[in-house]
Amino acid sequence: MPSMRPIRKPKITASRKLLLKSLMLAKAKECWEQEHEEREAEKRRYLAERIPTLQTRGLSLSALQDLCRELHAKVEVVDEERYDIEAKCLHNTREIKDLKLKVLDLRGKFKRPPLRRVRVSADAMLRALLGSKHKVSMDLRANLKSVKKEDTEKERPVEVGDWRKNVEAMSGMEGRKKMFDAAKSPTSQ
Repeated sequence: MPSMRPIRKPKITASRKLLLKSLMLAKAKECWEQEHEEREAEKRRYLAERIPTLQTRGLSLSALQDLCRELHAKVEVVDEERYDIEAKCLHNTREIKDLKLKVLDLRGKFKRPPLRRVRVSADAMLRALLGSKHKVSMDLRANLKSVKKEDTEKERPVEVGDWRKNVEAMSGMEGRKKMFDAAKSPTSQ
């Protein structure tokens, strides 16, 4: 006899669950906003530390030119560092890709992408290959001529004989020559 389990009542009611969920979401939003503000303050502090304010008032033309040269030199240094870092990143990504391929080779397992069978008509395929400018119709059935079944049976009389004689006669190189000659003779008539 199957044992009857007592129906358990939920420990928390649905309204209480909804209230707790909304409180958790409010707390998470508050934490996210606080974290965002801290990041912005850190960014402003870092920029204030790294980039001093420019005082251009009261400078002579030669002093402004010197300031521009100095700023250009700093920009060049930063661009060189950025280029070097990008080159290192590219090198590292290539190396990681090569190592991943080596790991896959060592495992002997290649992940094949899941291929889906797609039904495409010949016209749609030509349009995709040639573009929408070319209007080529690939209605292959229209180019075929109709053949009646009765006509083909009348043209070719069927010879029934002992198949063993035919196999023995056609074996070897002479048999192949006979088959070749037989294939040539109906066309020459």
